[in-house]
Amino acid sequence: MSAEFQTFFEDLVQGETHKFGQYEVKRDEVIDFARAYDPHEFHLSDEAAANSHFGRLSASGWHTCAMTMRMMVDQMHEKGLASMGGAGVDELRWMAPVYPGDVLRVESELLEKRRSRSRPEMGLIRRRNTVFNQENRAVMSFLVTGMIALRDPSAPFED
Repeated sequence: MSAEFQTFFEDLVQGETHKFGQYEVKRDEVIDFARAYDPHEFHLSDEAAANSHFGRLSASGWHTCAMTMRMMVDQMHEKGLASMGGAGVDELRWMAPVYPGDVLRVESELLEKRRSRSRPEMGLIRRRNTVFNQENRAVMSFLVTGMIALRDPSAPFED
């Protein structure tokens, strides 16, 4: 592993919660993302959105995922986390619309961690991530399984 990493699997503490990120949702990004990946009219047009259950232009849930991913990777880089990627997402829920002008942030709780028996160089972690807007309203939540490098893969397993 590169010396740039400062936080390894062994350093992570089950139960810890981290709060991070500040992503302002921009109108042009909402429209550009929707045009490329989720072209529902309520993500593209003020008139169509006004006549929808959203009431105004809203971000795609997939765009909310992408903005959240950006905040998560920025946090990993800031903390020097020895991330080896992700293994999956479960229980993804879009709980409230996200609108241009909203400012998003993340709260992430480490639910569990375990060493991989088949890949001794890594451990697996499971986090619950909740995304909030500027009003502290939860707009999205999901569970993520991440792969994190061990500082010392030769260390014995703790049972």
